[in-house]
Amino acid sequence: MLIIRGIALLLDVKYVKNVANLSSVWDMGLQLFRKHISLSPEIEHKTVTGLLRLIESERLGEAIDKTLLSHLLKMFTDLGMYSETFEKPFLECTSEFYATEGVKYLQQSDIPDYLKHAESRLQEEHDRCILYLEANTRKPLIATTEKQLLQRHTSAIIEKGFTVLMEANRVTDLSRMYTLFQRVDAIEMLKQALSLYIRGTGQGIIMDEEKDKDLVPFLLEFKASLDKILEESFAKNEAFSNTIKESFEHLINLRQNRPAELIAKFLDEKLRAGNKGTSEEELEGILDKVLVLFRFIQGKDVFEAFYKKDLAKRLLLGKSASIDAEKSMITKLKTECGSQFTNKLEGMFKDIELSKEINDSFKQSSQARTKLPTGIEMSVHVLTTGYWPTYPPMDVKLPHELNVYQDIFKEFYLSKYSGRRLMWQNSLGHCVLKVEFPKGRKELAVSLFQSVVLMLFNDAQKLSFVDIKESTGIEDKELRRTLQSLACGKVRVLQKTPKGRDIDDKDEFVFNEDFSAPLYRIKMKETVEENTSTTERVFQDRQYQVDAAIVRIMKTRKTLSHTLLITELFQQLKFPIKPADMKKRIESLIDREYLERDRSNPQIYNYLA
Repeated sequence: MLIIRGIALLLDVKYVKNVANLSSVWDMGLQLFRKHISLSPEIEHKTVTGLLRLIESERLGEAIDKTLLSHLLKMFTDLGMYSETFEKPFLECTSEFYATEGVKYLQQSDIPDYLKHAESRLQEEHDRCILYLEANTRKPLIATTEKQLLQRHTSAIIEKGFTVLMEANRVTDLSRMYTLFQRVDAIEMLKQALSLYIRGTGQGIIMDEEKDKDLVPFLLEFKASLDKILEESFAKNEAFSNTIKESFEHLINLRQNRPAELIAKFLDEKLRAGNKGTSEEELEGILDKVLVLFRFIQGKDVFEAFYKKDLAKRLLLGKSASIDAEKSMITKLKTECGSQFTNKLEGMFKDIELSKEINDSFKQSSQARTKLPTGIEMSVHVLTTGYWPTYPPMDVKLPHELNVYQDIFKEFYLSKYSGRRLMWQNSLGHCVLKVEFPKGRKELAVSLFQSVVLMLFNDAQKLSFVDIKESTGIEDKELRRTLQSLACGKVRVLQKTPKGRDIDDKDEFVFNEDFSAPLYRIKMKETVEENTSTTERVFQDRQYQVDAAIVRIMKTRKTLSHTLLITELFQQLKFPIKPADMKKRIESLIDREYLERDRSNPQIYNYLA
């Protein structure tokens, strides 16, 4: 063939080139060859069939003569028969081949292997175009392969393998899925699968109250895995990033206020002293991760209430693992939510620092040196009412020594800060008592109420509930809770008759002479019921916020329909609230004459105030 072509080219150069309107020998030869092939459909059919069988054999892994294949296809190109005679049946055979293979391979393989196979096949077809097919064939060939191996099976691939890959954190396989789905415009389907996975995966643990202890660690781990997949598998695609944000926000707020409370409790656990095995750097990293969760919660006021309550305990009891970490968290919250969110928290730190200075000054004062009773040490925190959580005042009849100490401190403080008023918060007091047991001396870390009750037994062997109540003046419910912690818990300094968990009016208590414990200092725990009261305070504050938002909207709009008012409230309020509750607040404002109804249409409100 090459010799014939060479002779034809030589004749064309020497003779045909110089003669006008005369076709070249080479072109005439091609025309004659094409004519004879066209007149012999059997030859054309056998040639094309042979070529297709060769390519199929190569797809099935057999070795073929690619040089021969290339020459034959080049012949079809030179004859102008490539597109119609070869390419069309070739694409049809390709479609049939991969249609069969796709169904079979998907049934027999797991999704990672199927995706690898599809990726490999696409590369093979791309290489085939480089080796012996025309360049124009590449686009329809790749499209045909993608359609049969991917486009037809996107739903089945997602249904069979997406959740498995996500749960196993298979970032490489997910990246391959993302890349392949991009090729067939199936990214939207992949986004929907991601959203359903996020919403469904965490729902079980979010809604299960028994798993509350593990909720925040689970959310931290889950969010970290999603961020890793977004970066390594989904190429930081903004649409996928938004899908993760929206779905994660939906997930974390399924129980409205509870996750906010648990996140605050988790921070309290991490920021408390005794959190061993955590360095400053690791603690800072944990705070950053928790802040990510904080951004998603809608009940930020719930978080603030519980965080504030727990921070108050850490500061008053000196239980912070690191003041630097505490202040770092306040700074992060301030950056996230503004100074209004943290000004009370910052005020709490200022009070603690100022209290240290006041105590040092008091200890050096003449009142302290000459008037204080011996054998007792007391430290006082002077708190600004507006900064700290609201604590209900509780009366108690203090031992004489404590009363003397309080009076002397009050005299000193008011002489230094005239015009101020001190109010003692007995419920916040805590003491360390040195107790002589027959089996050895112990130190008991107790609340002020526990301390007052225990000190009664310095002068009495047995006391009834009524006796204790009269002697201490502690409110009934609080006294029952205090006695329960002293006589019914794991550490029983008192013994109750008759035995039982509940405290009744006829119960009697004696000092436990047989008490023993391996530790020298023992912390007496109390049964605290603070969560309900904290949540109730949040709801009360929310009512005021709803009222303020309604008045603010109506003051601007003057007249507004019920539907539009509710819509604007949903947009302005940063916490979830039911339409029924909104309606109650509107009715309340009408009763207080801030709003009035339009007489012709009760669904229209007018601003009055």
